[in-house]
Amino acid sequence: MTDPFPRQFARTRGFDLGLPRAFSIAPDGSRVAFLRSAGGADPLTSLWVLDVATQRERIVFRPGTEEGITGEERDRRERAGERLTGVVTYACDQDLRIASFALGERLMVSDLLGGETRALDGAGVAFDPRPDPTGRRVAYVADGALHVWDLDADADHRVAYDEDPDVQWGTAEFIAAEEMERSRGYWWSPDGERLLSCRVDERPVQIWHISSPIDPSVPARPVRYPRAGTANAIVTLHVVALDGTSVEIRWDREGYEYVVAVSWTVEGPPLALVQSRDQRRMQALAIDPDTGATEVVWEDRDPIWTDITPGTPAWLPGGGLLTAGHRDDSRCLLIDDEPVTPPGLQIASVIGVGDVGDAVTFAGTTDPTQMHVWRRGPDGSLDRLTGAPGVHKAVVESDMAVVISHTMEEPLPTAVLSRAGEALHTFGHLAETPCLIAKPEFMFLGSREIRAVLFTPGGREPDEPLPVLLDPYGGPGFARVIRAQRAHLESQWFADQGFVVVVADGRGTPGRGATWEQSVHLDYVDAALDDQVDALQSAADRLGYLDLGKVAIRGWSYGGYLTLASLLRRPEVFHAGIAGAPNADPAFYDTHYMERYLGTPDAEPAAYERANVVKDAAGLQGELLLIHGFADDNVYVTHALQMSKALMEAGRRHSMIPLSGITHRPTDEHAAEAMLMIEVDFLRRSLGLEGAG
Repeated sequence: MTDPFPRQFARTRGFDLGLPRAFSIAPDGSRVAFLRSAGGADPLTSLWVLDVATQRERIVFRPGTEEGITGEERDRRERAGERLTGVVTYACDQDLRIASFALGERLMVSDLLGGETRALDGAGVAFDPRPDPTGRRVAYVADGALHVWDLDADADHRVAYDEDPDVQWGTAEFIAAEEMERSRGYWWSPDGERLLSCRVDERPVQIWHISSPIDPSVPARPVRYPRAGTANAIVTLHVVALDGTSVEIRWDREGYEYVVAVSWTVEGPPLALVQSRDQRRMQALAIDPDTGATEVVWEDRDPIWTDITPGTPAWLPGGGLLTAGHRDDSRCLLIDDEPVTPPGLQIASVIGVGDVGDAVTFAGTTDPTQMHVWRRGPDGSLDRLTGAPGVHKAVVESDMAVVISHTMEEPLPTAVLSRAGEALHTFGHLAETPCLIAKPEFMFLGSREIRAVLFTPGGREPDEPLPVLLDPYGGPGFARVIRAQRAHLESQWFADQGFVVVVADGRGTPGRGATWEQSVHLDYVDAALDDQVDALQSAADRLGYLDLGKVAIRGWSYGGYLTLASLLRRPEVFHAGIAGAPNADPAFYDTHYMERYLGTPDAEPAAYERANVVKDAAGLQGELLLIHGFADDNVYVTHALQMSKALMEAGRRHSMIPLSGITHRPTDEHAAEAMLMIEVDFLRRSLGLEGAG
């Protein structure tokens, strides 16, 4: 008997459990490593290998139970939005012969050929272990120090450390992991004889505290959080030899304090991408690992902000430098600063470089509702490798690729291994099939042709007007209107409860060019709010079954913030709202994200004043439900509490659900299930509908 959707959705962690993921392909094409849990109700992930010749998928290591994780691993999982447990990340040598991972406090190494796994008696609690390319050693971080384990000698060496616990080696600081998609802090040299490591000095960063209100006996946890306008961690780079000697990398750190990306490959000297505090300038630096000297080999400038493109910069085998930047309102691939992709094709990330000569495989789109995998050949040819409408990503190695495809036709993503375009193997998934099917209607709305998707109960046209629920994210960096079935299951379920649900991607969302994305500069909420209202009105004008006398909105994170702005600034339109983890006062959010859109509070006080919705508390007329996790270290609960305080002082009734022990991305299945039921009950009661519980 199938569980109701809220229970199934929560129990399967959004249907992530049992899906294959985190693929790595051997250069000789003989095997593929990946992760997968044992079923749709099992969050404990195992390490698997596909033997390509036999088409056999075999388990290399299955954890017995989830073990206690370190603070560093807990934070890494939070930054990555990790929902699973067990082996949730791993790293391999160049030939995919061994894999290393941390399990609880233990450092683990698996033989991917023979299948044996052993625990290494490392120094302290291991974090982020990575084999060197040759497979002779494994580096890892323990207690803020960088260590190397020699597998042949079965011996451990501490190669970089600092006595001060607020100075760490080999880790990614909060800003890098949360905002720059850089989750690691050290990189092996191609010969496995040296490492390029970050040294992160967090002493300048202010200390905040996360308490446990449910248990007053537990001391508050101190956290270094770089609030907008305050000091960041001091991040420097060092080449570290196996004997512990090191060379510091020199660049204009005062002008470029952010270390965005680092790579070290056989194609050329190490590369570092650095960015200015105001994010209007970036430089790619070629590093001399012997002396620490750097040479600026590429520079990007933009009067509003520069974009980070994962996978760049990179050396091509032929010696060219691959980067990405804005040209003709498009984010283009650049080789030696010359655009090599056409206007209108928006580059999202570089997947692989040099699989065939100077070929480049990348993710890009000409339609913001889709993402496809493309390849630019050495001769300049451009081919789209994925055909079906949807959101596709890939892992490539030589002429082989694993393509992961999310489409509207399939309820869950498929993962297919191919060689030179010929399918070789479809990876089995053990996930549960969702108990409902999303039936969206995609449309362009308003004069700005806002991409939107609309849901009705059962996907049928209603016989009478129904209350409306807007269900956006609506902010920078994330698109909700995509052609992927799984992305719309929650919205369809809310529609099935008796609503017309509208999801709209307004200005600031990705995939429509720099002008569209940068239109929210110094206007962090009002442009996005105007687009939600325009989309709502346009849908109502086009269709005859939207009851504009009963309009609600729900959202999480920026979507929660947009919910607050909707109720407080447009009360004539919105009658109820659910704001989950909203960053109500942007001055209390982090440096890299907030300063990108608003500058610093000192330089742009008016922009921060406009963006602060706490001061608008007296404007509340409808019904508001605030939800926030007390353990959230991304959008701190202070946002919701300050909002609640201001509403109380203004005499405005509202409700709030505190989630004790819950972070920014709730994974507790009981809380996740309960929230869906509470939300729909709140919406029905707030809009005066029958059947409210």
